[in-house]
Amino acid sequence: MVRSDDTGKLVLRVSLGILILLHGVAKLGKGVDGIAGMLASNGLPGAMAYLVYVGEIVAPLLLIVGLFTRPAAWVVAINMVFAIWLAHSKDLFALSNTGGWKLELQGMFLFAAAAVGFLGAGRFSLGGSSGRYN
Repeated sequence: MVRSDDTGKLVLRVSLGILILLHGVAKLGKGVDGIAGMLASNGLPGAMAYLVYVGEIVAPLLLIVGLFTRPAAWVVAINMVFAIWLAHSKDLFALSNTGGWKLELQGMFLFAAAAVGFLGAGRFSLGGSSGRYN
């Protein structure tokens, strides 16, 4: 049974890490000016926009390899809370044309990150079964 649990943790954290990392890589090319503007318009320092690279590049890489997994997952979750607040709050209670929540993707990222934050990395990670760093 433990092997199944660890395999599930592996699938969850690696898929979350890869999918979030793709968003971060896209931002490397575009920059964070738009995010800085959203932060500034909400009374926050625009320089905080560079933290998106922590939440969408560094933390996902840690998730993928299974090192510092719980903290990395919570960084992704916090990143998603900010993304929902800054860019998607108007759709928080909206449904799409097909009946799904308009924020399905953001919600899935947020709740998957929370799940990894609670579960940890599992045995199939650099942190291994010792529990250290995961």
